[in-house]
Amino acid sequence: MTDDQAHPGGEPGTFGEAAAEMPNETEVEVPPGPPGSGTETEEELRISDMVEEGAPLEPSDFSEVQSRLEERTADLQRLQAEFLNYKRRVDRDRELIRENATYAALAPITEVLDTIDRAREHGPLDAGFKAVAEQLERTVATLGLIKFGEAGEAFDPNVHEALSHLGQDAEVSVTTAKVIAKSGYKIGDRVVRAAQVLVVDPADQ
Repeated sequence: MTDDQAHPGGEPGTFGEAAAEMPNETEVEVPPGPPGSGTETEEELRISDMVEEGAPLEPSDFSEVQSRLEERTADLQRLQAEFLNYKRRVDRDRELIRENATYAALAPITEVLDTIDRAREHGPLDAGFKAVAEQLERTVATLGLIKFGEAGEAFDPNVHEALSHLGQDAEVSVTTAKVIAKSGYKIGDRVVRAAQVLVVDPADQ
């Protein structure tokens, strides 16, 4: 065999040089295969071992987990606070609706109660009327309507309405409700109607 036949299309020795330039098979990077295939990377093996064996986390992993835990805890606390605020608003609104409904229902009844008071001023009520009046008074009291206003109380503009002044009275030291023209009524701390009174002032010293 001649050199031309051994090296067709080139000079003698060119095949060996080309072969020397080809990459060695042992230097080719093989991509990692699926777990258990024996071709996992070192990081994948570490994570797999942690999952399967419950090994302790590395410091960097622990820091990341702790950061996420703190974020989730903060989210949970915020949601809990929002829920508590919502519940308080609902309870407050429910109570206000109930109180307004009670106020609307009982406010007109104060006029009926005034009629009963005026009837008592003219003498004892007859048996039938007395029974009805007392039942009505018990019912409205159960619903939260409270009667107030007594002669001799110190005048309070928050709960009293002064119809007139009767002058001075040496027996009082402050402006005083001397006469109760109409009793006042409350529902809780809310004044349904102020007590209408005639007042006296203390005598000049």
